[in-house]
Amino acid sequence: MRDSRLDPLFAEATTLQGVGPKVAKTLQRLLASAPEEGPRVIDVLGHAPTGAIDRRARPTISELVAGEVATIEAVVERHQAPRSSRAPYRVVVADPTGALTLVFFRAQGGYIEKLLPLGETRWISGTPELFDGAFQMVHPAHVVDAEGLAKLPAVEPTYPLVEGASHGLVNRIARAALERVPELPEWLDAAFLASREFPGFRAALERLHAPQSPGDVAPDGPALTRLAYDELLANQLALRLVRARMRRGSGRARVGTGRVSERIEAALPFALTGAQTRAVAAIRDDMASDERMLRLLQGDVGSGKTVVALLAAATAVEAGAQAAIMAPTEILARQHLATLEPLAGAAGLRVALLTGREKGRERAAILTRLEDGEVDLLVGTHALFQDDVVFRDLGLAVVDEQHKFGVRQRLALASKGAAVDVLVMTATPIPRTLVLTAFGDMEHSALDEKPPGRTPIDTRLVSLERLDEIVGAVGRAIEGGARVYWVCPLVEQSETLDVAAAEDRFGSLNQVFPGRVGLAHGKLKGADKDAAVARFVSGETPILVATTVIEVGVNVPEATVMVIEHAERFGLAQLHQLRGRVGRGAGRSTCLLAWKGPLGETAKARLETLRDTDDGFVIAEKDLELRGEGEVLGSRQSGAPEFRLARMETHGALVRVAHDDAGLVLAKDPHLTSDRGRALRLLLQIFERDAAVRLLRAG
Repeated sequence: MRDSRLDPLFAEATTLQGVGPKVAKTLQRLLASAPEEGPRVIDVLGHAPTGAIDRRARPTISELVAGEVATIEAVVERHQAPRSSRAPYRVVVADPTGALTLVFFRAQGGYIEKLLPLGETRWISGTPELFDGAFQMVHPAHVVDAEGLAKLPAVEPTYPLVEGASHGLVNRIARAALERVPELPEWLDAAFLASREFPGFRAALERLHAPQSPGDVAPDGPALTRLAYDELLANQLALRLVRARMRRGSGRARVGTGRVSERIEAALPFALTGAQTRAVAAIRDDMASDERMLRLLQGDVGSGKTVVALLAAATAVEAGAQAAIMAPTEILARQHLATLEPLAGAAGLRVALLTGREKGRERAAILTRLEDGEVDLLVGTHALFQDDVVFRDLGLAVVDEQHKFGVRQRLALASKGAAVDVLVMTATPIPRTLVLTAFGDMEHSALDEKPPGRTPIDTRLVSLERLDEIVGAVGRAIEGGARVYWVCPLVEQSETLDVAAAEDRFGSLNQVFPGRVGLAHGKLKGADKDAAVARFVSGETPILVATTVIEVGVNVPEATVMVIEHAERFGLAQLHQLRGRVGRGAGRSTCLLAWKGPLGETAKARLETLRDTDDGFVIAEKDLELRGEGEVLGSRQSGAPEFRLARMETHGALVRVAHDDAGLVLAKDPHLTSDRGRALRLLLQIFERDAAVRLLRAG
């Protein structure tokens, strides 16, 4: 049950003055965080301004400056009705220092006469401009009498808008919502509050929606920074409470003998990197503990995560348990199997594959062997957490490409055994601040070293106007024995259109290189896709035209050229992932980013970053700077947090502070029963981390 003091905040927005059914529909489109049932008062308050119009300047007409917002006091001298329907309606107003013309297009004369009665004094606010050497003001923002002036906001917040919404409308509703904010106990530490000079929660909301100066709505100003910190603290508290709940009395110590791991390491064609060695040691320490492991393994493209996962699985098997590796696509699951099987075979590990393609008797046989304990390591896709998949004793669940799965799916796999240790992996490096916000309930390991022998990839920017030269270079590369990926553009977020683009490019390249071009995309049947990749691996078709289906999981050491068509349409992390498909062998590799102009500033920055560095962690930080945290994490898909007020590019430094603050609070008051603890329960409810509050009640 939510604390009753918060009921006014969670009331429907339609209870606010001025919010009828039509405005409610506009608000629903405007407020992305609002639930489907309709926007609430809290959703209105969480829609922060992005700027403000300062109407405090009160010059005389002679002191006006073109382009600078001003509010003047003047007398209405005359009306000039238009002579044609296309001409504007003009009104001349004056003060003792001069005259100003107000211009209204497509205006109704009766309305203007009522708004600006002859001989009356009015206060007019807007942006003056010079026309034929005289000042005029086109469509003033406000025309008010003395009573209206008293209500006119001196500083007017401006908001992100949708069609049908205006800054004035949103602000009127937000000011009505402010009246519903109850007095609540302070949940921030008093010394911290004073040192940062933060206002209280209610005062911060008032500064945002009823600012006294433009600085009140600044992203790094005290009001928005305080509210961002509140949101980050709620997030960190919730993550720590979930983590504590998972760990409490639920672990099983799994100590490996080293017997299987040693055979795997002996079979490796290379020595482990220092980063791999550290990650494996940390994982073994976690597994040996009587608390459940929940660890995030970040590794750049080609940093060797799969081998770390196999060594973790070996430790589970040595301790008498089974392990599972879950991948988001069948291609990636089969790729893992191809990488793992030779090493597992050398170490005596029994490995099986389970995807949607295994059916009938074949599937039944795998499931029987699994339940009987005759499978040590099961590799597969979403098929792994279906109800009929039963392990004899699942000890370790490895979830690859974590961002492609929701939290529920991760937990579904972990529930297949008693106190299952969980290792989640991602090949998309995540900026440091986002690791804490999205994965603060996990320990972290980063594989930030490349295995020896990897050659740098020569990345070049090429205009699509030089397409003939690109095709010529591809021809020379395949004559020299190379394999070439040609990735087709993303088209309007539509897989059907992406496939059409790929088929068109396949057709044109096949005319130039008949019989030597393959095609792989998401609409192909699994067997057909595998066959296309197999022909590419063998060299029968040395060019593979593909959609982003090859972003993860395809490992072809002979592939040394990557062409990404319309590279300006792809995100930075995705471009880096695609580029990582080449440079996997000893040969020198090239990535051509084929762009079509004109390039926007953001697209240009993306492409130049990729050209200048191959460090995935550097690229991740730049991606955050360019796109913001929601896009980087793919939060809608992953179950990662979506913040209403916190902006990582501005408030990222506060994440660590909130992380530490949450840790200190829960160390002293694990059930949040102190005065501050009870106030923090309100905070968790305000930012809808209610699941964490329920965990507290469940003990």
